[in-house]
Amino acid sequence: MADAETWGGEPGRADAVGPRDPVDASLLTMLGLGPDEDAVYRLLVDRPDCEPVALVGSLSAAAVAGALDSLVERGLASADLPDSRGAVRYRAASPVLALGPLLESRRSALHRVESLVGDLSERHRSAQMYGAGAPVEVLTGSAAIRRRLLTMQQRATREVCTLVPKNPAPAVLTFQDNREMDSEVMGRGVTLRSVVERAWLEQPVAAALLTSSVAEGQHISVTERLPIKLVIVDRRIALLPLDPEREREPVALVVHRTGLLTALVSLFEEHFEKGWRLTLPGTEQREESSAAAIDRQIVALLHVGLTDAAIARQLGMGHRTVQRRLHALMDEVGAATRFQLGWYAARAGWLPDASDNSVARAHS
Repeated sequence: MADAETWGGEPGRADAVGPRDPVDASLLTMLGLGPDEDAVYRLLVDRPDCEPVALVGSLSAAAVAGALDSLVERGLASADLPDSRGAVRYRAASPVLALGPLLESRRSALHRVESLVGDLSERHRSAQMYGAGAPVEVLTGSAAIRRRLLTMQQRATREVCTLVPKNPAPAVLTFQDNREMDSEVMGRGVTLRSVVERAWLEQPVAAALLTSSVAEGQHISVTERLPIKLVIVDRRIALLPLDPEREREPVALVVHRTGLLTALVSLFEEHFEKGWRLTLPGTEQREESSAAAIDRQIVALLHVGLTDAAIARQLGMGHRTVQRRLHALMDEVGAATRFQLGWYAARAGWLPDASDNSVARAHS
């Protein structure tokens, strides 16, 4: 390290630069610059159009020459053509333009490291709590809850079960956020079962995502009301909000294998069995039925409780078209009311079999 006399020479020389704060002396090395490159670049910032000899001070002429070549190669400095004396003058590139991309790259890397540290912290806390036999953990904040949800699903080996009410509060993981994780989980052979409130089907985007999920192999049951959000993984761990009505920072409970977890599993199974299975057009057809696949889907959605307008939005057809098809079906089967149409549809096999709980039994 240079002493005070080294940094106090006459103007026009590199050693004329005042002493640098030792804390800041090597900050640019955090962006990937070497110590010599750091020192020379700082000098060039203050001394544009200078020759290498003017930069020699605490560094040797060879070190300055090597640093200048590296800075030019990396776009952090530029060099003029040699003058009549053969001397070359150098100038520093704009710090914003030259160092900005390096800074952004390091910032992105630090964000990834921060995410990894958070994930490791959650895994460490989970292992400590589980090893100590604690039946319940408390998580505070959306970030902590989100990390735990993702970790739980990543560790799933048999089944992931969820209750998805239509709450006004923003979700920690939306349908869109969870699609990639769902695909990864199912790719490992894990069964996904969900119960959703009918109100989700009133929203075209959510309805399309749910239909797509069914097409990919998820089992989705639709019910009128759900008491709480809930995620259960492999019947060994569950996550639910501490206070569903809380509008401030969310707090969640992580429940391990206890009597409480058994009760939560029973709660899920009860709602899954009582709900109506969301199906694709034609997947529940019976040979004795003569109704078209689209008509079956209209009747099935009507049976779930959707309005004519909501059915039209989900199936991508006009409101009046839905009403015309319903009236045509009623005429065809001799039904005077929609209730009679529903009774006929159930007997004719147009509706999903609500008593089909083979999935639930297979995982019990």
